[in-house]
Amino acid sequence: MTDATLSRCKWCGTDPLYVEYHDTEWGVPEYDSRALWEKLVLDGMQAGLAWITILRKREGIRDAFANFDPDKVAAFDEADIERLLNDARIIRSRSKIIAAIESARLFVQMRDNGEDFSQYLWSFVGGKPIQNVLIEGEPYPTQSLESVAMSKALKKRGFKFVGPVIVYAFMQAVGMVNDHMITCFRHSEVSEADA
Repeated sequence: MTDATLSRCKWCGTDPLYVEYHDTEWGVPEYDSRALWEKLVLDGMQAGLAWITILRKREGIRDAFANFDPDKVAAFDEADIERLLNDARIIRSRSKIIAAIESARLFVQMRDNGEDFSQYLWSFVGGKPIQNVLIEGEPYPTQSLESVAMSKALKKRGFKFVGPVIVYAFMQAVGMVNDHMITCFRHSEVSEADA
């Protein structure tokens, strides 16, 4: 149970699932390549939707996509696409499903060519989290020079649903950028955790 008296980023509201995500995951630096790939796919699936929708469907999406095992997802074929299109637990968008499968193939290709997905992505922020100082009431950033550069690089490799705004949300979520409000109890916790 989360403490309702703590000062948090306003975006998480009071939905227990959102609060738990904010308090335990969002902004925590993630360096595991598979976990980063999963999060990038999930952020792409969010395009045009609210993140809470993805959170509510996340376990179903994980199950439908072989627990985000890139080798298994890379082997998905047309029958798998049809299966996924009929799975109410996930986002049933043909273009997003195909993008997820293609991204698994790209992930595997990078890995097999000796490229570490985590090192590749973290290189856009110099290998360590950017510590922003956001003040309540000021506009939240929706993209950055780093997210624009990462977006262009991912698109060039063939990734889809990786525009600069989606990529920035990904960077916030995986701790490449600490965008917890300065008044949020997680801001200092997250910044100190990766010091």
